[in-house]
Amino acid sequence: MRSVKRLLCCLAAAAFCTGMKADEGMWMLTDLKTQNAVAMRELGLLIPVDQIYNADSLSLKDAVVHFGGGCTGEVVSAQGLVLTNHHCGYGYIQQHSSVEHDYLTEGFWAANRQEELPCKGLTVTFIDRILDVTSYVQTQLAKDPDPQGVNYLSPAYLKIVAGRFARTEGIELPQGSSMELKAFYGGNKYYLFIKKTYSDVRLVGAPPSSIGKFGADTDNWTWPRHTGDFSLFRIYAAPDGSPASYAPENLPLEVRQPLSISLDGYKEGDFAFVMGFPGRNWRYMTSDEVEERMQTVNFMRIHVRDARQNVLRQEMEADDAVRIHYAAKYASSANYWKNALGMNEGLVKLGVTDTKRSQQEALLAFGKERGDTALLSAFNTINRIVAQRRSALYHQQAIQEALVTALDCMKIPSTAALQTALRSKDKARIAKAADSLDVAAARYFASVPYPEVERKVAKAMLAVYARYIAPEERISIFKIIDRKFKGDTDRFVDACFEHSMFGSKANFDRFMKKPTLYKLDTDWMVLLKYSITDGLLKTAISMAEANRDYNRAHKIWVKGMMDMRQAKGQALYPDANSTLRLTYGKVASYSPADGIVDCYRTTLKGVMQKEDPSNPEFIVPDKLKRLYAEGDYGRYADADGQMTTCFVVDTDNTGGNSGSPVLNAWGKLIGVAFDRNYEGLTGDIAFRPSSQRAICVDIRYVLFVIDKYAGATWIADEMLSRP
Repeated sequence: MRSVKRLLCCLAAAAFCTGMKADEGMWMLTDLKTQNAVAMRELGLLIPVDQIYNADSLSLKDAVVHFGGGCTGEVVSAQGLVLTNHHCGYGYIQQHSSVEHDYLTEGFWAANRQEELPCKGLTVTFIDRILDVTSYVQTQLAKDPDPQGVNYLSPAYLKIVAGRFARTEGIELPQGSSMELKAFYGGNKYYLFIKKTYSDVRLVGAPPSSIGKFGADTDNWTWPRHTGDFSLFRIYAAPDGSPASYAPENLPLEVRQPLSISLDGYKEGDFAFVMGFPGRNWRYMTSDEVEERMQTVNFMRIHVRDARQNVLRQEMEADDAVRIHYAAKYASSANYWKNALGMNEGLVKLGVTDTKRSQQEALLAFGKERGDTALLSAFNTINRIVAQRRSALYHQQAIQEALVTALDCMKIPSTAALQTALRSKDKARIAKAADSLDVAAARYFASVPYPEVERKVAKAMLAVYARYIAPEERISIFKIIDRKFKGDTDRFVDACFEHSMFGSKANFDRFMKKPTLYKLDTDWMVLLKYSITDGLLKTAISMAEANRDYNRAHKIWVKGMMDMRQAKGQALYPDANSTLRLTYGKVASYSPADGIVDCYRTTLKGVMQKEDPSNPEFIVPDKLKRLYAEGDYGRYADADGQMTTCFVVDTDNTGGNSGSPVLNAWGKLIGVAFDRNYEGLTGDIAFRPSSQRAICVDIRYVLFVIDKYAGATWIADEMLSRP
């Protein structure tokens, strides 16, 4: 329950909440000059838009990177130093952690570049060019053998078109570069992104979880926050500066356009903008689609993830090694469990379906005035399809959440090649397939070092799946469970781990001594995996035709929205799709309920007030307490002498914006976005500037932790120096 005891801002701040509003939208950088420049200047921007994005020269855009494919980062030094969130780097911090070196709990700080740790699988991607290729793609689609098909949204088809465009325009891609052609506005516009990806990325520094995850699940998606949610990595390249795989001789990437940092702070109402890679949102949903989202995707996330997390939490609290292994998985699961919970609550509380109905009526009236019957037809088609696919989507989400996402034990390698070889009775072929399976199995067993934990999770997940799916609709393995195990899913799971070749390494080794087709065809885990795959395939097939018709109708519906806004002289932005965007607004307090004003910033004082030594989510390190008691904030204190920790801005953010740079009117870095407030979780579907906030860690708190707390002054100096 939200406490009524809040930090209260002054009356002027409360009054400000009803004043100027942020400009809703996750804007394409290519459109800033024509759509947003005037509004941004009126709101407070003090630099030309060309300094933010310029197709012909370096700009602030060139310091913003796609971090690991799911977050955002920013380059903050000329030597390739990248700043992002602690939770974005969490899996890579975990990668280097052990019970002996628990960097998740204790933090990690390289004393010099030689101590920076290579991160397997981590990439950092720059966007070199963004091209509007709508006309070219539409010309290609007109020549397509199936012009009424769905190639206009097909990544495979668009990749072919991108190749044609590159050949036509003479675009050559150097090492490490690639192209990505994406559809926007439901397939009404197309942009081509030319990217450069670096794969030698090394961990430089991370605070302990008592700072980087302070408040953890309790404070997640809430404000006020006091979390130092940041981590630092460095990009390395070949000696000539080109992208290269990890090698000791690689050098820090020389960057010509790192961000400059401001230590001047900010005040209520100051202009701010954010650049990043927002993942997904759905602003063009109809009211029926909103209800569908609540009752399928969100419903399953809430109930299935809660059951899994209860099991994992108990196991993680009992064993540090288990805690470290599952830390990133648990954090990811819990993050969107709470997101779904808050979104459903907010959609009801704020009456978003009513808002959507009003928008629908306005658009249908616009179509009627123009004599356009296509809009009404598209609207009716969307609603018909939503009703038609509801049951299949509900089942698909149950399978995905309970039996795919949750079960690491179902990441067993495919046995298809060995089964085929055994049927052929060709000894050489059998030996080759067995060797391949042996290698894959070694990787699998290394990835699931705690089979007893997996057994407990599997029992919980099969039970929760059965709870929400009717017997006649369940995946085929339940026929076996009902017949051979009297419907007891726990007994079936026990049989999997005790008798399956993938139940243990010992079982696998016994099987491999004398592999037989019979054992493969009757192996419990193999049968379970096949059943899950078959269930997903059947639900996908049952929705395939409906979804194809939906995509066509959605394209018409979005085009109508574009036309209506254009007729009114209003700017328009596409839904987020993990491409580089900009959103802008101001530093702003807000009122979550009558009589309550949540201030725009928090301070280190709040960390001390939240301290609870008996709760691992609210432990405060002794050194941080000492620095607070002495007021030893160095050059990072605010003008009032306090150490600001976090602040909020009313920009239009979503998942994927984690790690995004928050910049002031002069284009200088003042913070790093890491979360949204609970009241703003409806923002993926409907943006409300009065209540939606992006939560950011103050760059001065980042530097304070690096310099004064960790003693890694060399890193702070590098961030603040400029060539």
